Amino acid sequence: MSRVAKNPVAIPAKVEVVLNPTQIAVSGPLGKLNHPLTDAVLLSREGETITVKATSDSQHSRAMSGTIRALVANMVQGVSQGFTRKLTLVGVGYKANAQGAVLNLELGYSHPINHKMPAGITVQTPTPTEIILTGADKQVIGQVAAQIRSYRAPEPYKGKGVRYSDEVVAIKETKKK
Repeated sequence: MSRVAKNPVAIPAKVEVVLNPTQIAVSGPLGKLNHPLTDAVLLSREGETITVKATSDSQHSRAMSGTIRALVANMVQGVSQGFTRKLTLVGVGYKANAQGAVLNLELGYSHPINHKMPAGITVQTPTPTEIILTGADKQVIGQVAAQIRSYRAPEPYKGKGVRYSDEVVAIKETKKK
């Protein structure tokens, strides 16, 4: 069995979990998340914890037990505390402005870029060069951040572009004559 799957998932006081044979539903103060389950994994609730167990000793079943345990833990954390992803704009004239569910970006192109946020994701721009994404679903937050970053990925010579706040861009040396 996966070493990750051996750890039980603790359920906070404000979070409700509904287990079905085909899916798990987790709801809390920040929203509600659902995820389908496979036949390779068996989930059981014991008091205020959820344990994950592989149904067989196959490689697939053992691998899925750790994956499902991590997904359930992320769901519980998402509906109770939420997830945040921060992006930084580096470059002269690069600006971001959040207007409701739309993020307006000026990234040096001849036209502005309007990125519509999916349901459940909120965007804030405390300064014109910072973007803060928050929401309950970790996968959706990461996907939206990657889409925004793809509009102008950091280039290796000056480091200009959209980058994650914790990302380190290795700057290359320019050619010499």
